[in-house]
Amino acid sequence: MSYNVGFIGLGQMASALAGGFIRSEIVASENVYGFDVSQNACEKFKATYRANVCETPNEVVANADVLFFAVKPQYMLEALEPVKHSLGDDPGRLLCVSIAAGLPISFYEKNLSPKIRFARVMPNTPCLVGEAASGFALNANATSKDGEIVKSLLSTVGIAFELPENQLDAVTGLSGSGPAYGYVAIEALADGGVMAGLPRAVALELAAQTLKGAAEMFLKTKTHPGALKDAVTSPAGTTIAGVAALEERGFRSALIEAVQRATIRSRELGGK
Repeated sequence: MSYNVGFIGLGQMASALAGGFIRSEIVASENVYGFDVSQNACEKFKATYRANVCETPNEVVANADVLFFAVKPQYMLEALEPVKHSLGDDPGRLLCVSIAAGLPISFYEKNLSPKIRFARVMPNTPCLVGEAASGFALNANATSKDGEIVKSLLSTVGIAFELPENQLDAVTGLSGSGPAYGYVAIEALADGGVMAGLPRAVALELAAQTLKGAAEMFLKTKTHPGALKDAVTSPAGTTIAGVAALEERGFRSALIEAVQRATIRSRELGGK
């Protein structure tokens, strides 16, 4: 089934999503519509994807079957106003999707209509390089087909899981904030390499590729991380010495606490 996809907001995340949809051929460029208050964003979007850039949000709504809200939370209320009027008496005619952090489904039902078909998505920034880890939740009006559409679209830029909305804060704490934890790990590993005598540029590349490789080993083999760790941890060898140092410094508990605190903060920002 072919359908038209619209975007309100044409920033980096919207651009990354549109690029994934078009490259995967799940949506053709001529079936993508977008609007942004920034003329530069509109021009860049059109030049990059040869998609349709609209003069008003109403034009996007009129053409879309799936409508993505890709503006920052503080601008969302303003962005919803013209959409509400465009939907008119048939708010359930298209599937609305938001990638804005923090705002619950109830916010959109209140400010658009309680009859909308809606999906709230928590993506992460590796979406920009096609390696997103996303969670999404549907409202009561959305159908199983809507869930399949959202999952298939998000899967063009990474992996996606449908979850109850009350688990999206945990997704925020883990995969939403998680790239930052990975960057800290890359930087720290590189610092260790520099301390051991490696050039900085080499150490950074080795650190990043090592974490990428470890992640791919798990994702492709589905072998438990503990077993993968054991496979490279020889008796009285170098790796067990390093692992012991991580345990002494509370590496595991620090990551667990990071996810917990980020999750709690996400709930606070959502007014919970």
